[in-house]
Amino acid sequence: MPRGYLAIWRRDMLVLRRSIWSELVAIVAYPLTMYLAFGIGMKGYIGLVEGVPYSLFIAPGLITMTAVNAAYNESVWSLWFHRRVQFTVESYRVTPIGVWEIVVAKILSGFSHGLIKGLAVALVIFAITPFRFDPANLLAYLAFLLPGSALFSCAGVISGTVMDKPETIGKVEAVLVMPLIFMSGLFFPLSSYPERLIPWVRLFPTTALFEGARHALVGGDFSTVFALQVLAAALIAFVAAVVIFRNRMAE
Repeated sequence: MPRGYLAIWRRDMLVLRRSIWSELVAIVAYPLTMYLAFGIGMKGYIGLVEGVPYSLFIAPGLITMTAVNAAYNESVWSLWFHRRVQFTVESYRVTPIGVWEIVVAKILSGFSHGLIKGLAVALVIFAITPFRFDPANLLAYLAFLLPGSALFSCAGVISGTVMDKPETIGKVEAVLVMPLIFMSGLFFPLSSYPERLIPWVRLFPTTALFEGARHALVGGDFSTVFALQVLAAALIAFVAAVVIFRNRMAE
């Protein structure tokens, strides 16, 4: 049974362990600043959104954003750095490790980074804010967070495989990844959009992820359609990541 992907994943986790505290400080600072600026700073002006205080409305989205963003960044930069700078991928290829195992390992690494950093942000938000949820809702929330993290991890693998310049990776994140996150109801409800645009926005897998995750965690409402949409997008991204990486390695 192939074990190569576990070896690569363990290597990446050892690298993370060496810098875990500095990474957590950096990763917590951004969503926490957003929460303080919008959740606390604006709550007196915004009031209730979909029946809940604004600070509670955005909290699940910030936790989810941290997790999926960390999954994407770990996958894209790890793969790019190992492919273009350290040539670690080349060293993997002279071992019995298959191409698909390298892809799976990088996806697992991004996935693990996302869960660890999302959990760190959640603990900080719980510690300093009144945000609480019914523990029974956690399982439904994970049904969105797990495939969502896998989706962004696969997207990171694709970007890290296709792009050769670091500035291009940064541009893709700025013009594609972050807009998709912010347009998906992280800071405002979908009802804020013009009515004719809402059906199109709902087609985004990020909309299914953030809307489904928030309703699951805050209200315990589970949207099967949104869950299947995120899962399908993750599966398609996984197949695309394996095919693109394999073709690139064959060149």
